[in-house]
Amino acid sequence: MSEFSFELSEDQLQLQKWVHDFAEDVIRPAAQEWDQREETPWPILAEAAKIGLYGWEFLAEIMMNDETGQSSPVAMEELFWGDAGIGMAIMGSGLAAAGIAASGTSEQVMEWVPQCYGTADDIKLGAFAASEPDAGSDVSAYRTRAVYDEASDEWVLNGTKTWITNGGIAEIHVVVAVVDPELGSAGQASFVVPPATPGLSMGQKFSKHGIRASHTSEVVLDDVRIPGRCLLGSKERLDARLARVREGQPNDRQAAMQTFENTRPIVAAQAIGIARAAYEYSLDYAKERVAFGQPIITKQSIAFTLADMATEIDAARLLTRRAAWLGKRRAFVNAEGSMAKLKAGRVATWATERAMQILGGAGYVTDHPVERWHRDAKIYDIFEGTEQIQQLLIARAISGMRVE
Repeated sequence: MSEFSFELSEDQLQLQKWVHDFAEDVIRPAAQEWDQREETPWPILAEAAKIGLYGWEFLAEIMMNDETGQSSPVAMEELFWGDAGIGMAIMGSGLAAAGIAASGTSEQVMEWVPQCYGTADDIKLGAFAASEPDAGSDVSAYRTRAVYDEASDEWVLNGTKTWITNGGIAEIHVVVAVVDPELGSAGQASFVVPPATPGLSMGQKFSKHGIRASHTSEVVLDDVRIPGRCLLGSKERLDARLARVREGQPNDRQAAMQTFENTRPIVAAQAIGIARAAYEYSLDYAKERVAFGQPIITKQSIAFTLADMATEIDAARLLTRRAAWLGKRRAFVNAEGSMAKLKAGRVATWATERAMQILGGAGYVTDHPVERWHRDAKIYDIFEGTEQIQQLLIARAISGMRVE
């Protein structure tokens, strides 16, 4: 394992430029249109798949084949610098793939992850279904049930999931469900629902404040029967884990949190991409906009705001790169992944708001993209663990105590 360094390799620099060029040339020109349409940008996905940006091979290359952990945040920052909604449409299937990789066997990974993407000529989507109408941050409150039918070697799933990226339109759904309600979050497991399985349907599709080019909806599971092999991991391993918990032995981290912990530095990098886009745009605007006979950047109130923006974005990036490296080594000590996500989400919402303020009235209208970036940024204080959940995880880590 390499030592921690912020210096990017030649391959990582090429990756950074490759993704940036796609974001600049393909994503940005289409961003406003797909934000207004509030639809999955299939033509952009097709372009991304054509060059290899949308596909499981790309995910494997930046996440599994990089011992430094830096390739993934580098790529995410550039992609979401282009547009967060389209970026999420491109990367949304990655959460399902991460869920499979976190809990599945190597055989399951090889079988199901490619199906989350399809091919460049036949694009598919993946969805990770964890949150429920009455259980988001409180993962122990999930109610979706999975009951094993031993006679047919099938699992039967019932429940409703909500806020699901690609929900109902995905080829592969990865569903977190309760197998033993008495054990709380320890009694959960993850399942793959294969394509066209009867009983799975899309509920309400949500019209969102931001990241509108990314499809978000409910997923309804009504007596969904799936083969026993669709339990991620194995029945033997699940039974052994449940038995240990019932005996009072330490529990492995439960299914949803295991996936989220692996993705928090990635989410942080996405937020940084949005913040950087707003900073760069407002910096250029401040140099060009003349008021009282001078460019407004010559005014301390504007210049100091931009100085703070640059500093805060860099601080968030440093935390995120460190978290990605620690995550690769499984070496988190003080919830550094949560630190990165907490800081980056705060910076994104603050920096985009400051960018709007620098532009004044121009920042409030759709003629300029900062109002869209401001709307997109807010979700990073909410999803994959709210700001308060990140604080809770950090507090528990630094204190070694059960902070409630």
